[in-house]
Amino acid sequence: MRIAVLGSGAVGQTFAKGLQTHGYDVQIASRSPAKLAEFSNTTGISAVPFDAAASWCEGAVLAVRGSMAEEAVREAGPENLAGKLVIDVTNPLSDAPPEDGVLRVFTGPNESLMERLQAAFPAIHFVKAFNSVGNALMVNPQLPGGKPTMFYCGNDAGAKKIVARIIDQFGFEGEDLGTAKAARVIEPLCQLWCIPGFRTGQWQHAFRLLRMPTT
Repeated sequence: MRIAVLGSGAVGQTFAKGLQTHGYDVQIASRSPAKLAEFSNTTGISAVPFDAAASWCEGAVLAVRGSMAEEAVREAGPENLAGKLVIDVTNPLSDAPPEDGVLRVFTGPNESLMERLQAAFPAIHFVKAFNSVGNALMVNPQLPGGKPTMFYCGNDAGAKKIVARIIDQFGFEGEDLGTAKAARVIEPLCQLWCIPGFRTGQWQHAFRLLRMPTT
């Protein structure tokens, strides 16, 4: 499968390398592809403009600042992504500093950034995932408590099936929380994940959902 990573920061580069490791054909998109020359030379992953990556791919990963998410999709070209999966790893974080370790967001409790994106671009199959862990633990984390849980949601069953496979390949146990409305609770997990890091300076943790065994 051809997957374009829209965004060239640490998260985008980590995701691109992870996809390549698991056999996907990957491109990474940047407004300035030339700045990724060293990354491309090292990994063999081509760096191209947003619209070129979006037209080439069969699915994409949106890995930009939350405040730039809609602009990035427009730059990629909604027509290039129509009918395709877009894994939304963004979070609606504001530029304000955290308060007692709690990051501020620009969305309210009864909405989410992904819902805004889905409403703005209804032909794209957005799936929220990989927003609740840092990039250092995003691909095949090795934690003593076992596989962490990756919560995901979206409106398209086919798109979620692909994401479930990637979640498994990346070493997580997937937990499908339903439609795009569930992004209202998945996105704040980023804030929760960051609090221990800000308080202790340690960022090697992830969420895990535990269940009683069925009888």
